[in-house]
Amino acid sequence: MSRTTDRRGGQGGSPRVVVVDDSPFMRGLISDLLSDAGVAVVGEAGDGEESLSVVAETRPDVVTMDVEMPGMGGLEAVERLMEETPTPVLMLSAHTDEGAAVTFEALDHGAVDFFAKPGGEVSTGVSRESDRLVDAVRSVERDDPSSAASRRPDSGSDADSVDVDGPLTVVIAASTGGPNAVERVLSALPMADCRVVIVQHMPEAFTSRFANRLDEASAYDVREASDGARIGAGEALVARGGSHTLIDSYRSGRLRVKLDADDDSHIVTPAADVTMRSAAEAIDDPLVGVVLTGMGSDAAEGIRAMADAGARTLAQSEGTCVIYGMPKRAVETGGVDEVHDLDARRVRRRGRRRDHGPEQRPARP
Repeated sequence: MSRTTDRRGGQGGSPRVVVVDDSPFMRGLISDLLSDAGVAVVGEAGDGEESLSVVAETRPDVVTMDVEMPGMGGLEAVERLMEETPTPVLMLSAHTDEGAAVTFEALDHGAVDFFAKPGGEVSTGVSRESDRLVDAVRSVERDDPSSAASRRPDSGSDADSVDVDGPLTVVIAASTGGPNAVERVLSALPMADCRVVIVQHMPEAFTSRFANRLDEASAYDVREASDGARIGAGEALVARGGSHTLIDSYRSGRLRVKLDADDDSHIVTPAADVTMRSAAEAIDDPLVGVVLTGMGSDAAEGIRAMADAGARTLAQSEGTCVIYGMPKRAVETGGVDEVHDLDARRVRRRGRRRDHGPEQRPARP
């Protein structure tokens, strides 16, 4: 049964949320966690069809949408919402490969981000992740749903105008809004003497699926990182969720990675800071660091380390980010050479070599 009362009042400036889940228990749990954090839950719905009327009536700032529901599921509901009542949507997905597949489809159709429900005892897992859930809701609120179409990867490509002359290594960091942004960049990057390492914040059940998605969308041979994996020209790795990916060695145009377990010293896993710092230490050929849309400060220390090692460093512009968090923090370190709209043409051959020595340069927004 839907609820459109605003009994769970939020604090001033907090987002107004509609919770959609077929489980009454989960609806209540998620609503309680959000309201306890000062977020106003203005409505609930038990399936996708019901969510359309609740959203139309309450006009919330954010919708949390379960992926799998009887009747109209989350995927169809997102499509209909974007047509009828465009609203930022946070998908709540099962921590499974099947859940990942549908979630990526929902992102294609306009959802902003996803929250992976923890495995095991649901109530314990979700409660333990309550801070992350609240942060995700607050970050999704900042998105403009009318820009959903521009976030989707283009069917065309700017690849013909991209100048890539290797050997070049590119490290890309992204979080909220990142899957589509990363796909857009990689799909526009032509086959060349270039190897790419991607750090996208997502759980382990999702990174393999994400790698497969990028492999299908780009000219590059993309796979999920594994301990000891090696890549050369025309290949890319997606950092595996649940561990950190380090560049262990680099020789004759091929790099080797190793996976390190999370030691709780980083807020996110995988952490781009870890990968970027290791790239700065290990790679002595041209190197480029890229910070795309995302919440938080991950990649700020890493991009500074890459800049100090002589790499060329880029950040996505505020106007084209879903969340201008990670790029902003990277710029604030002074280690970003250029800030640009999302455009793969900026990833060029001009990665500096470490033997040119570190440079001090102001960031230029």
